[in-house]
Amino acid sequence: MHWDQLLAEANAAFQARYGSRPRWTAVAPGRVNLIGEHTDYNDGFVFPMALERYTVALGAPRPDDRIQIASLEAAPSVDVAAHGPLEPGPRGFWGNYSLGVLAGFRERVQRLPGMNVLVHSSVPLGGGLSSSAALEVAMATLLEAALGVRLDPVEKALLCQQAEHRFAGMPCGIMDQFIAVLGRANHALLLDCRSRWYEHVPMEDPNVSVLIINTQVKHELTGSEYPTRRKQCETAAAALGVPSLRDATREQLEGARSRLDPVVYRRARHVIGEIERTLQAAEAFRQGDWVRAGQLMYASHASLRDDYEVSCQELDLVVELAQQLGLEAGVYGCRMTGGGFGGCAVALVRTDAVAAVQTHIHDAYKRRTGIEPMLFVSRPGEGARIVS
Repeated sequence: MHWDQLLAEANAAFQARYGSRPRWTAVAPGRVNLIGEHTDYNDGFVFPMALERYTVALGAPRPDDRIQIASLEAAPSVDVAAHGPLEPGPRGFWGNYSLGVLAGFRERVQRLPGMNVLVHSSVPLGGGLSSSAALEVAMATLLEAALGVRLDPVEKALLCQQAEHRFAGMPCGIMDQFIAVLGRANHALLLDCRSRWYEHVPMEDPNVSVLIINTQVKHELTGSEYPTRRKQCETAAAALGVPSLRDATREQLEGARSRLDPVVYRRARHVIGEIERTLQAAEAFRQGDWVRAGQLMYASHASLRDDYEVSCQELDLVVELAQQLGLEAGVYGCRMTGGGFGGCAVALVRTDAVAAVQTHIHDAYKRRTGIEPMLFVSRPGEGARIVS
């Protein structure tokens, strides 16, 4: 959905629901991680970019102390007292993300105004493109406008991360909120998850495009997959005598291989290698070396598939189809992105080949799986902002 259409639909829905025009409009993007998967909780580097897919939050004051938040994508709406207790709703309730942001602002400014809010999004839900962080950051940006305050960007990102931890029960890293706040058009973001240092890396070459392929599958898991992997990483770091796998080298890992459980060894090999690949990919982007960047993306996927074991047949098929097309057909590289077990893959594609690549992957994937994938192209988008 084009930005203008998203905004027009949100404005019309706001006026239909509340009988007035919005006074403030905030926007925050979804994101795709180009490389650097499962490195964040190991104090490593990540390399996301903001998408040209957005969540908008429209707001206007109301005469009482109620805060109502409605969504065009989810129900029921949020309706709380601006000065009353703020508690999360049932697990999985979409409003918990906004409630967590309200609570974070309440702790900083003490008093929240009564207001009507409506949110609308073009970020695909459940596809690993961070629709939750887009909602949190859009809500935080709206509250900045309503309260007449401006948080430090890093403070705002951390407030939104804490909202997800405390109210949604998701112990996420810092990447999603940071890119939603700090995204810059035609730039990716190299982020050090330990120090919170970041660098905007230019991606201004019009001859290269980012293609996102949503497999439209999300495999049901037991819930233990991510905590188990996190524990395996901590076990490997302890065995290597380092604070986290960020501090380990390939040589250290190989030297300790005989002392490590084979699965723990493979998990650590992925993380150590992925941190190296992420730094190398950022340098390839700086140099405009798209062939090298693509090779690193393929290597990242192989490691996530074989060593970290978080891919699935559908994601592997998308990457296989991309590799079969290869450089001759305009595909530099492709990998799964996000936590895994479904969701999206991301490909680096020559711009003049995008249409043909999209058609081939769409048709071949549907033929092999019976599932209709969703594909779209995005330039690196802008971070959160107020729209006049």
